[in-house]
Amino acid sequence: MRLQIDSDALAGNWRALDKLSGQAVAGAAVKADAYGLGSERVSATLLAAGCRDFFVAHWSEVPALLRHVPAEAIAVLHGPNNAQEVRFARETGVRPVLNSLHQIGLWRNGGGGPCHVMVDTGMNRLGLEKADLSSELLSGLQIDICMSHLASADEDTSQNDEQLAAFAQLRSVIAARRYSLANSAGIALGGAFHADVTRPGIALYGGIARAELAGHIRQVARPEAAVLQIRTLQAGDKVGYNALFQADREMRVGTLAIGYADGFLRCWTGRGCFHWNGRRAPTLGRISMDLTIVDLSDLPDCREGDWLSAAYDLPSSARSTGLSQYELLTLLGRRFSRGGA
Repeated sequence: MRLQIDSDALAGNWRALDKLSGQAVAGAAVKADAYGLGSERVSATLLAAGCRDFFVAHWSEVPALLRHVPAEAIAVLHGPNNAQEVRFARETGVRPVLNSLHQIGLWRNGGGGPCHVMVDTGMNRLGLEKADLSSELLSGLQIDICMSHLASADEDTSQNDEQLAAFAQLRSVIAARRYSLANSAGIALGGAFHADVTRPGIALYGGIARAELAGHIRQVARPEAAVLQIRTLQAGDKVGYNALFQADREMRVGTLAIGYADGFLRCWTGRGCFHWNGRRAPTLGRISMDLTIVDLSDLPDCREGDWLSAAYDLPSSARSTGLSQYELLTLLGRRFSRGGA
């Protein structure tokens, strides 16, 4: 199996989001191995495109980025939870995102230095609470980015305006070099949400977080699988586990080397489709752990060893399967080789 990654589309998506960010600059969320596409390749591509702010979740994600990205450009969203992580941040120059008074205390006790601070404005997930903002621990912090996170930017809801108002208030309370609120969907909400730095994630990788982004974002990732075996079914032959499909005529079918262990989940059963030279090969029967059966009746020249590309446009795939666009990418397994132009 291989995951074809269009680096030109990836770079183009970042440039489009940076332009849509207006006076702000776009960073990049590259956590979860760049949403499953490979953080080293993605970060190098985005750095070359002009990106200068990169956001990961865990400290374990940092070493791969350090091979391509300056340490001070990397932010760790989960912040430091012990003295060892504080030492690592100070030794490398990576910026921790401080989410609580406890983390601020750890950072200060470890020697401090440039950092970012997360403030909760209504999501109640990570970030300083309103009551924390008067703490003396905040005094003298070298805050580069003061950030918050939108909970419902992909919807038209009053919560967006409520969070924006709360964010405006904290800008008068916390002194920072830069401020950041908008994710991919937040960029589409308009200039009031852009602040100084936007933090797109899913839109970089081909996801459409709001309808306003359609037309600006290109597909980046295309899973491909090889044909392992081709056989001819006769009318009445059954296909796959539990015989969910039964041939009503003579059919040419192929077995592909991809299954739910690779993130091509059983929800694709009866819905999935692959393409070869512009022609469709629908899935047949239940998706197996490592294998998927497709109808090759309209592909008489397709042979064992040929590669078929999954129909994997994120918005339409999400509608078809019920999975989120985020899950469609991050569930793709490590058995995929990751390549492409």
